Amino acid sequence: MSHVTRSPQPSDAEDDTAPDEGKRPDDDAGKQESDDETALPAPRDSAEQDPATRPARRNWRAWRTTYPRAARTANVTATVLSALLVVFALLVPNSFDRLLPISFTRIPAEGVLLAGMLLVLPPRARRVMTVVTGVFLGLLTILKLTDMGFFQVLGRPFNLVFDWILFDDATDFLKDSVGPTGAALVVIVVVVLVIAVLTLMTLAVVRLTNLMVRHRQTSARTTLILGTAWIMCMTLNINIAGLPVAAKFDAELVRSRVNMVRDGIRDGQVFAKEAADDDFAGVPPDQLLTGLRGKDVLFTFIESYGRSAIDDPAMAEQIDAVLTEGNTGLEAAGFSSRSGWLTAPIAGAGSWLAHSTFLSGLWIKNQQRYRTLTASDRMTLTSAFGRTGAWRTVGIVPGVRKAWPEGKFFGLDNIYDSEHLGYQGPYFSWSPVPDQFSLEAFERLERGKKDREPIMAEIILASSHNPWAPIPRMVGWDELGDGSVFEQIKKEGKDPTDVWKDSDSVRTEYRRAIEYSLTSLTQYIERYGDENTVVVFLGDHQPNPTVTGSNAGLDVPITVVAKDQKVLDRIADWGWTEGLKPADDAPKWRMDQFRDRFMTAYGPEK
Repeated sequence: MSHVTRSPQPSDAEDDTAPDEGKRPDDDAGKQESDDETALPAPRDSAEQDPATRPARRNWRAWRTTYPRAARTANVTATVLSALLVVFALLVPNSFDRLLPISFTRIPAEGVLLAGMLLVLPPRARRVMTVVTGVFLGLLTILKLTDMGFFQVLGRPFNLVFDWILFDDATDFLKDSVGPTGAALVVIVVVVLVIAVLTLMTLAVVRLTNLMVRHRQTSARTTLILGTAWIMCMTLNINIAGLPVAAKFDAELVRSRVNMVRDGIRDGQVFAKEAADDDFAGVPPDQLLTGLRGKDVLFTFIESYGRSAIDDPAMAEQIDAVLTEGNTGLEAAGFSSRSGWLTAPIAGAGSWLAHSTFLSGLWIKNQQRYRTLTASDRMTLTSAFGRTGAWRTVGIVPGVRKAWPEGKFFGLDNIYDSEHLGYQGPYFSWSPVPDQFSLEAFERLERGKKDREPIMAEIILASSHNPWAPIPRMVGWDELGDGSVFEQIKKEGKDPTDVWKDSDSVRTEYRRAIEYSLTSLTQYIERYGDENTVVVFLGDHQPNPTVTGSNAGLDVPITVVAKDQKVLDRIADWGWTEGLKPADDAPKWRMDQFRDRFMTAYGPEK
């Protein structure tokens, strides 16, 4: 190629940095042809032949010629931003707890390895590898950011096999919280961000690869130095503020996800074997639950009522006061209670997984297991009552606003969702019906009827569901009417967007919601309970980490309330704490163990 004087071009080395020391300017010119072959995007001469790109490139060259300093600044800025974006993708952790400035001062093994590979590959393979690397880093960044959200809400990372359905639930939650328009805008923004991350990351890797190829010797030396430094730091276990300088987080993250996907695929076979083992499958109906015949048995789930509500110093005093008041009222009405702990399969969200774990005696930790369970003939606590023919079985599920075919699997004769409780008041964010109204509706629609058979009910108290604003408050039971009394209460409540600006505010409103749900239930038992009333109430899972903080565990309280002392005598060997508040050292079982223990305790006496 002949040496000619020309204006600076995008592929020139001097646009990004000075020529390597020891090289003559004509060396770069003499190697321009080979550099153009390896650079991305396509070589200049082929682009110039494309009529669609020719005017734009001419304008760009004219601008660079007219404003060389501004062009150089823009070029350097783009390169620096590209480098920062790639470094961010390689070193950003997948949880907010580890998102510290020191995290970005480490040496990523994956970055060193990729740089070495891109330098040694031939031009065509390098072009393909560059794009693949850019897309992979973009997807990895999206996965890490998704993990951050899952850790904040569920206290665990995103599961690539089972968690896609949760995005539908998140969309429904947004519709309830900010309305359909707001939810649509959020979805659009998320989609745009995903596309932007993938595009910008790929362009950044392309730009940096071209720069490395144009300065191959300097890039090779730098890669060698960084690789040597990584090996030394790893060998000597050098740390900064507790973090290893030699980082390999991305490789470990990818490996863990590969294992998670593999385990998820195998989980179906594992679960099928577990579900086939049922000690009560062949028990005759007349031998089931004989110790509760003639009783009204209410299994009541309090949304997000976790151990943190009782143990967290920021909430313990107020919750203890509510439990003490409830205990005093119940004792005055002739009731006694026993309490313990259960370990739920989930935290933060996914209530239906906890409910089905408790009722089925199987560990339902993901949606695949839930679907397999509800398509089977597994006997649940609720269906066991129906199988005896001695109880009418009903469900009070105010959080359900569309068809729920799984209700038949749980053996419920009748299901009262949000549209069938007679409620004409306002929705309280996610929760359509205040707990006090749900309980009063159950009394009006079912339990308060004369000449009825005993009832087994599954009742979901949803007022303590995230986002905990606005929160209903107790009104006189005779004032509930059709729920219109709650209109003014909602107007006086707090806006979720204001509450969620501060974690202390979120924790306070969560506590107030739990107080409301507990008060609704204990007052209901005091008001309507009798000698034949047995209530088993529990939290379905812990609230999200915004409330609990990290590593709060999965424990939830559970309580059995009854006026008939014989009911509690049947579980005396459980060792549970007397009253509504379980002691710190009270027995703790996995939630899937409750079904068998309960059915054994209330089966035929031996």
